[in-house]
Amino acid sequence: MALCVASACPLSKPPSATIVRFSVSIERFLSYDPRCVLPMMAIIENFDGSLLGSRGINSSIFSCPLKFPRQLAKIRFLSVMASLSFKTRATHTRGGVYIYSNHQGCDGSRLYYDGCASVVVNGDVVAQGSQFSLKDVEVVVAQIDLDVVASLRGSLSSFQEQASCKTKVPSVEVPYSLCLPFNLKTRLSLPLKIKYHTPEEEIAFGPGCWLWDYLRRSGASGFLLPLSGGADSSSVAAIVGCMCQLVVKEIANGDEQVKADAIRIGNYKDGQYPTDSREFAKRIFYTVFMGSENSSEMTRSRAKVLADEIGSWHLDVSIDVVVSAFLSLFQTLTGKRPRYKVDGGSNVENLSLQNIQARIRMVLAFMLASLLPWVHSKPGFYLVLGSSNVDEGLRGYLTKYDCSSADINPIGSISKQDLRAFLRWAAIHLGYSSLADIEAAPPTAELEPIRSNYSQLDEVDMGMTYEELSIYGRLRKIFRCGPVSMFQNLCYRWGARLTPSQVAEKVKHFFKYYSINRHKMTVLTPSYHAESYSPEDNRFDLRQFLYNARWPYQFRKIDELVNELDVKDVKDSGDHEAVAATSDGVGGMGVAAAGSGNPNVGF
Repeated sequence: MALCVASACPLSKPPSATIVRFSVSIERFLSYDPRCVLPMMAIIENFDGSLLGSRGINSSIFSCPLKFPRQLAKIRFLSVMASLSFKTRATHTRGGVYIYSNHQGCDGSRLYYDGCASVVVNGDVVAQGSQFSLKDVEVVVAQIDLDVVASLRGSLSSFQEQASCKTKVPSVEVPYSLCLPFNLKTRLSLPLKIKYHTPEEEIAFGPGCWLWDYLRRSGASGFLLPLSGGADSSSVAAIVGCMCQLVVKEIANGDEQVKADAIRIGNYKDGQYPTDSREFAKRIFYTVFMGSENSSEMTRSRAKVLADEIGSWHLDVSIDVVVSAFLSLFQTLTGKRPRYKVDGGSNVENLSLQNIQARIRMVLAFMLASLLPWVHSKPGFYLVLGSSNVDEGLRGYLTKYDCSSADINPIGSISKQDLRAFLRWAAIHLGYSSLADIEAAPPTAELEPIRSNYSQLDEVDMGMTYEELSIYGRLRKIFRCGPVSMFQNLCYRWGARLTPSQVAEKVKHFFKYYSINRHKMTVLTPSYHAESYSPEDNRFDLRQFLYNARWPYQFRKIDELVNELDVKDVKDSGDHEAVAATSDGVGGMGVAAAGSGNPNVGF
C-alpha cells in the first residue's frame, strides 16, 4: 500500500476547521471503467471546485487501486493535475489539496498496482512516491500551506458566485486539529518535477516487482526458465536479474521485510543474507538450454553467457535422445517415420516434428522445476516461467503445451517491438552486455534443420512481421475491427506502398491464423498485464474459440471492395502514415488506422 500524509500549516491565522473529503475508487462495482483519466478529473473539478470548495473543503483524499499497464496511465493522471497545458483541470484552476493513495504490488492475478502516492497543491505536485517498489507499505509525507488554496479560490469571482447557490454538504465533525501554528522551523514542501519512467524501465521494474511479489507469496523457492538464447526468453531472464538487483538494493536500504523474505526464499543460514545480485540469482534462479540437433552454437553460447552475467544456475541439456525415442515409438506403431520439409517431408510431418521438440521441453522444464531443489537439498519447488510475447499469442505462433505453457509469464502481454527496445536498454543499464547481440539476431525457433539454402525465421514462418502483428492486434481488440473494417483502415494506412489486393491478402492471412489458433488462448499461461491488446486467458475472454477460418461473407466482401477500388486513386491519396505524423489530422487516415500504430492507444 502506498500512503500519503500531508500536514497543514497556514502562514496566517489558522482556520476554525479544516474540512477534508475522502473518496474511494469504486471501479470494481461499476459497469463502466472510472480509470479513464479525463472523466475522473472532470468529476473532481466540478464536485470539489464549486460545491465542496464553497464549504471550505481544503483537501481531498483520493484512494484508487489503479492497475499498471505498460503505458503510464496513472502518471498521466498526475500530469493532468500538474501540467500547465491542462489549466481547466482540478486544483490548478479551482484550488485545493489532493492526497492520493494507491495499492502497491501484485493483486494475486495478472495485474500490478504501482503505488506512486502523491500530494498535489493547486496543480503542483509537492510529494510523489515511487512507482515501482518492493516495499509492503510506503508513506509519502508533505507539509503544505492552506492559505494558498484560500487565496486562489478567493481570487475567482465566478467561483464565489457559483458557490453561493450550492446546497449544503453533509459533514462529520472530528475534535482534532490538522493544522499547526506558524513556525519558521517548519519546512514547507516545494513543487517537484514529476518522475517519469521510460517504457524500457517499466518493462524491467513492473514485471520484476510483480515476480518478486508472486514468488514470496506463493511459497516457491525460485524460478526455472527454459533459456533458448533468443530475444523472448532472454528478456525474461533479464527481468529476473533485475528483480534480484532490486532485492539486494532494498536490503541495502534497510528494508527488513524484503530481507526476511530473501533469507527464507534463498535458504540463507547463520545470519547471512543477499548482498550480491548474482549470488542471490544462483540460489533462486535456474536456466536451462534444451538444445537439439537443430540448435545452433550461437544460441547455445548466448544463453550460457547471459546466464553467467545474471548469475543463474545454468544447465545445458540435449533433448535429441528423447525426440528419437518418440519417433522410434511412432515408427513401431505405424511403420512410418516423419521427415522435415527440407528433407522431402510434407507440411504435416514438418509441423509434427517441430511440435515434438517443443512439447518435450515443456515436460522437461516442469520435471526439473520440481526435482532440482531436491537434488540440491533445497526446500520447496520452483515456478516455471513462460516466455511467449503478446504478438505470438495473438497470431497463435506457439505450440500448444510447449514452453509457452508455464506457471506464470512476465512478458505474455508485451509486444516484440517493446521487448527488443528493452533488450537494448538492459544491455547497458542492467549490465548484461550480451543482450545487445541477442537483440540483433534474427528471431528463429530453431526447430527445423539448418541447411546452406534454408534457415528458419519467425517472421517468414508467420507470414507477417512483428510490427504488422502489433497493428493487427490494436485494430482487432481496441478498435474491434473485423476483417472488412480492418481491410478498410489498412488501405488508408498502407495505401501508399501496398495495393488494395496486397492489403486484402495480409488481412485474410492474419484472420485465418487468428481463428484457427483461438483454441490455444483457452490454456494461455497467466501473464503480467501490460499491452492494451493483450489476449486474455480463459477466465476473462468469453468469445468462442471455434471460428469459421474461411470467413466466407467477410472475405467475399473484401474481394468486392478490392474490385471497386481504383489502385491509382489509392496511390494518389498520399502517404497517410506520414500525414498522421506531421499534420493536424485533416485529410489523414482516421482514428482507427492512426491508432493502430500508437502503442499508447487504448489507455
